[in-house]
Amino acid sequence: MNFNNKKVIITGGGTGIGKTLAIKYIRNGAFVVINGRRKDVLELSAHEIDPTLKKIDFLAGDIGEINTSKNLINKCINRFGGIDILINNAGIFQPKAFLNHTEEDFYAYIDTILKGTFFASQFAIDEMRKNGGGSIINVGSMWALEAIESTPSSAYSAAKAGVHALTKNLAIEYAKDKIRVNAVAPAVVSTPIYESFIEKEKVEEVLLSFNKFHPLGRIARPEDIVEAIMFLSSEKASFITGVILPVDGGITAGRHIEK
Repeated sequence: MNFNNKKVIITGGGTGIGKTLAIKYIRNGAFVVINGRRKDVLELSAHEIDPTLKKIDFLAGDIGEINTSKNLINKCINRFGGIDILINNAGIFQPKAFLNHTEEDFYAYIDTILKGTFFASQFAIDEMRKNGGGSIINVGSMWALEAIESTPSSAYSAAKAGVHALTKNLAIEYAKDKIRVNAVAPAVVSTPIYESFIEKEKVEEVLLSFNKFHPLGRIARPEDIVEAIMFLSSEKASFITGVILPVDGGITAGRHIEK
């Protein structure tokens, strides 16, 4: 896919899906700005992806704060001259029983996932309208489509469901401006996010135990999600908007018997 001279912003861009996306976009000709909370991680990733830093930049900050969204869009405009593609990928995930959630938990999910997506999109769309269009891809979740008993995730699922609803609303509202808005809904993906609630040395074993949960027999690799995102953000998907695309190994296709 050709992304020559496209300007791309990726939230949650320092590791996992976001970092893999940054690598692929730059290899296909784009300029990229990555965002995350940890400056050291972003700086390391940026130098790994492009040691010259000619095609990549970064902005550390909590995407749940409005000023981070505003500063992120301005960073891309000032450094690379505009914005064509926004990937709202930042997120947190930690299964927890509904009755154990605190108000702090609730707002952590809402701020990072929903509020961050909302205002990053708002600032990006304002700029995209001036430039004749663009593409926004939101990273939703299979958990917003299906409740999974073994991984209770009420606050996370509610925030991601909000992202799904926002995707459709923005797609309709800004189709006239040639701004396409879509989302992907992954199931279990092998990323560092699981290290936030599983001991690092046990993560691989735990993730492998989810292989049979997916009808296709394995969990997703970051590349699986990246390919779907890049397709939706490309000209090959120029007639697709308002779609929530499950990239889940078949989980949401229907009920199945685990073998």
